[in-house]
Amino acid sequence: MKTFSHERLAALARERGMPDEYLRDLRIVSSVLPFKVNEYVAHQLIDWSAAPDDPIFRLTFPHRDMLPPEVFEGIAALYDGDAPREVLRKAAAEAQALLNPHPGDQLAANVPTLDGQRLDGLQHKYAETVLVFPSQGQTCHAYCGYCFRWAQFVGVAELRQALRDPALLTAYLAGHREVTDVLFTGGDPLIMKTQVLRRWVEPLLDPAMESVRTLRFGTKALSYWPARFTTDPDADDLLRLFERCVAAGRHVAVMAHFSHTRELETPLVREAIARIRATGAVIRAQAPLVAHVNDDATVWSRMWQRMVELGVLPYYMFVERDTGARSYFGVPLGRAHQIYTDAIRGVSGLARTARGPVMSAAPGKVLVDGVTTIAGERVFTLRMLQARDPRQVGRQFFAAYDPTAEWFDDLRPALGSWFPGQRAVRDAELAAAGAR
Repeated sequence: MKTFSHERLAALARERGMPDEYLRDLRIVSSVLPFKVNEYVAHQLIDWSAAPDDPIFRLTFPHRDMLPPEVFEGIAALYDGDAPREVLRKAAAEAQALLNPHPGDQLAANVPTLDGQRLDGLQHKYAETVLVFPSQGQTCHAYCGYCFRWAQFVGVAELRQALRDPALLTAYLAGHREVTDVLFTGGDPLIMKTQVLRRWVEPLLDPAMESVRTLRFGTKALSYWPARFTTDPDADDLLRLFERCVAAGRHVAVMAHFSHTRELETPLVREAIARIRATGAVIRAQAPLVAHVNDDATVWSRMWQRMVELGVLPYYMFVERDTGARSYFGVPLGRAHQIYTDAIRGVSGLARTARGPVMSAAPGKVLVDGVTTIAGERVFTLRMLQARDPRQVGRQFFAAYDPTAEWFDDLRPALGSWFPGQRAVRDAELAAAGAR
C-alpha cells in the first residue's frame, strides 16, 4: 500500500495540478494536524477534476481554515521566514495544545485503573463497554481531516493512547463482569496484521471471558482500503478470525465509517462488504456530519439507501467533536438537525435505523431530538442516548435555542430543565456574571 504524507502529499497535489498557493497552505496546516492518503483514496475516490471542492479531497487534504486564523498566520510567518525545524516543531506543539486534543474528558475521566495503576490505552466511560487502543493499531490507512482522534497521529507520546499488553485487557475485564462489549479502536485496529490482532481477540473467546458478548472493530478500512478484506495477503485469515468469534458465540460488529456515498461505489468495497457479511459479522456505519463533505441531506439519504442495499446498517450521524479542525468542519446544531430530518424523510423505514444528530460529549451521547417553541421560547429538545451515569439514559431535557451553537458546551438550560453537568454550567454562568 503506497501512502502520501508531508512532502509526498504535497508532491501528489502538485502532480494533480494544485497551485503553489495551495501547496504553501498544505505545508503549513500539515505541520500542525496529521494528513495521509493512500493510493486507493488518491486514485479511486478523489475526483481531481473537481478539486479542491471535491468532497473526498476536502475530507483528506489540508485547507488553511482548518486552523484558527491566528494559529495559521503564526505558523505561516515561521514557515515563510525559513525558521529552523525545531522552532516550527515547538510552535506546532503549542498550536496542537490549543486545539483540545482530548475532548469529552477522554483522559481525565475515562481511563480506568488496575491495582491502582492507570491503564492508558483503555477507556471505560459506559458501564457495559470498554474501548481498547492496541499499540500496534494506532495509525490508519488514510486520515480524515475531521478526526477527533488526530492526537494519536502527531507523534507526541503524551497525547497518544495505546495499550501494549493484551493481558492487561483480560485482567481488567476479569474484574469487571458488567462489561459486555469490547470495542477495538484507534487509530484503526484493522491496520494490524491478523496474527497481531488475533493476540488481542482470542483471549476474549475463552469461556472465562463469557461475560464479553460483543466484539466491535472500529475501522475506516472499508472506505480507505477495502483490499484488507479481499486481496491483502492475510485477508482470508482476518475473515476466518471473524468466523471463529461468531462460532464462539460472540456478536461481531464491524463499526464502519462512511462519510460520503462515493466510498460505497467501488466494486472493491462492495466485494469487501459481501465477504464480511458472509462470516456472520454485522456491519454498522457511522460518521459525523461535517461541512464541505456531507452537509447535505441528499448525500445522507443516498448513502443510507446504498448501505441498506449492500446489507450495512445505518447507525449514527454524529456531530463533529470540539477538537482539531472543528472550526472548518463544524455545523450548527439547528442546521444539523434539519439536515438529519430531511435525510430521514428521503428514505424508507429500513434506513431509519440511523440516529442523529448525536454529540459524544462528556456526560454521554446526547441526541438533538428537535427544535421547537414552548411557552414562547424556542428551544432544543435533547435526550441522553447513553450516559456516564446509567440513571440518565433516556432522560430528556431542554436547551435554549442558539443558531450558532455547534456543540454541547455551547448550550444552556431552558425552561428550568434538568441539564447534564448542571453544576458545571451554573459555575460557568456565575463566573461570567462576576466577570461582568
